[in-house]
Amino acid sequence: MFENLTEKLDTIFKKLRGRGKLDEENIREALKEIRMALLEADVNFKVVKDFIGDVRARAVGQEVLDSITPGQQVVKIVHDRLMELMGGTSSTIKFGSRIPAPIMLVGLQGCGKTTTAVKLARLLAGQGKRVFLVSADVYRPAAMQQLKVLGEKIGAGVFDAQGIADPVKICVQAVEEAHSRGYEVIVVDTAGRLAIDSEMMDELKRTKTAINPSEILFVADAMTGQDAVNVAGKFDEMLGIDGVIMTKMDGDARGGAALSLKAVIGKPIKFVGVGEKIDALEVFHPERMASRILGMGDILSLVEKAQATVDAKQAKELEQKFRKNDFTLEDFRNQLAQIKKMGPLQDILGMIPGFGKIKALKNVTPDEKELVRITAIIDSMTRKERLNYQIIDSSRRKRIALGSGTNVQDVNRLLKNYIDMRKIMKKMTSKGGIKAIRRGNFPF
Repeated sequence: MFENLTEKLDTIFKKLRGRGKLDEENIREALKEIRMALLEADVNFKVVKDFIGDVRARAVGQEVLDSITPGQQVVKIVHDRLMELMGGTSSTIKFGSRIPAPIMLVGLQGCGKTTTAVKLARLLAGQGKRVFLVSADVYRPAAMQQLKVLGEKIGAGVFDAQGIADPVKICVQAVEEAHSRGYEVIVVDTAGRLAIDSEMMDELKRTKTAINPSEILFVADAMTGQDAVNVAGKFDEMLGIDGVIMTKMDGDARGGAALSLKAVIGKPIKFVGVGEKIDALEVFHPERMASRILGMGDILSLVEKAQATVDAKQAKELEQKFRKNDFTLEDFRNQLAQIKKMGPLQDILGMIPGFGKIKALKNVTPDEKELVRITAIIDSMTRKERLNYQIIDSSRRKRIALGSGTNVQDVNRLLKNYIDMRKIMKKMTSKGGIKAIRRGNFPF
């Protein structure tokens, strides 16, 4: 996400940081380029105008121009302003005092409401909530069945609306059932249309009156850019929404909708969908997103993902192995399994500060299939080979390649990468190792 914007801003800021001193003309030129980068990213024109004006007012002050690192100061101003643009702080769901608390999802057809309903249910269940799901979409074929299958997959309760034709009645009865069965939250997946029409809005208004939702969340497709912002504004005007869930953020290289939405309609983005898997829904953190846009990574989200998937005891044991330079191929395989649980490789790498600035990796797209291939190769080794790679001679390599459905070159490449990794780990755990690697002093 934001790939194009990040690259352009990185180029602009590199020029700024390369200057010892800045004057108003330097800043004016940089802001002109930033303005173009934001417009090309499909950010709302008025939002861009206000953003540039505000950054200019902050950046041309004597405190910045006379500082030791004026380039860095300008970057910080842009970072802070981006954070403010997206809401400043993360916004959580307000459940209120009602039990169950109805959360109503609304939006156009095709924006991903049904899968988002299940993702939200899973996320809330992970926070200790008992969640019930209901589909009020009586128009789209198999919509209810889709929710039922996905809901059962995550262990959530799902309302059976068989025989009920009225969407409002479905929602009312679902709330009653959720209450009688002790559920704390009920996520309502409403019907969408290809465009806003009076019939759909009337149905949503009647549903809102009948169940009095704690929150109404508009589900927006990030790939539709400013159209998503405009439609969100109409839904807010006609129905009243409390926030937005932005889907397909992982496929949006521009990011204009995410940057414009809060400023245009005054409603926060609460969650973002970052993949197709059921667990690919995250709380939206403006500060972290601003850091990612500026190529600073998102180390907090990376740590949270790791904490959610990595076993603490295994991590401690692994740390000891790194220190003793005793990291085996078996450990390598186990770590690959943990990484796969954390989500798409591209997203994980994007959270690492400075990763996108490494020239050798600039245009490298991680191949998810490579993880499967590597795992197959290691699984084809004997345990003795996994614990001591040095005994893997040419004949063993041929046998391993045959057993894993790969070729000897694949096996050789894996072993070389593994040996290089051991060297990096040894360097990192030595005195002053982290600083050396940051300077680009790799041990190979």
